[in-house]
Amino acid sequence: MPSFDIVSKTDKAEVDNAVAGVVRELGQRFDFKGAKCTIEHKDDVITIVADDAPKLSQMQEMLKVHLTRRKLDVGCLDWSDDQRAAGDARRQEVKVKQGIDKELAKTIVKAIKDSKMKVQAAIQGDELRVTGKKIDDLQDAIRLVKGLKIEQPLQYENFRD
Repeated sequence: MPSFDIVSKTDKAEVDNAVAGVVRELGQRFDFKGAKCTIEHKDDVITIVADDAPKLSQMQEMLKVHLTRRKLDVGCLDWSDDQRAAGDARRQEVKVKQGIDKELAKTIVKAIKDSKMKVQAAIQGDELRVTGKKIDDLQDAIRLVKGLKIEQPLQYENFRD
């Protein structure tokens, strides 16, 4: 039976490369000379520390630009609220999304079932498996999911006959 998987994966190596690019740019930019601004990536969490709020917003924009250059969707980032650090410094943790959470999976499955397509969607851990009798039905299901305007980047893998 033809099937495919809907997954949400972010390449950790590319995220590391983007963070390294931001670090290089911080060292070269004149407006960051003498500033104690840092950015690091550990275990799917990027920590940004800046001297003040304007520098924090500049670092956020630099991270978005470097991720886009690496062909990563900025929607893979989950931005938390910034917090006060020592003095006037600001700290923000950004989580890199991996996998499809249960609520989003339920939304996608409900949309597929409500469309009355001749396909079945099943949640398997942090991904979805969609099966159907015809390949055309599966392609219609992909079009439907792409049209849902989901913020998190999704990939469609293992398309099998």
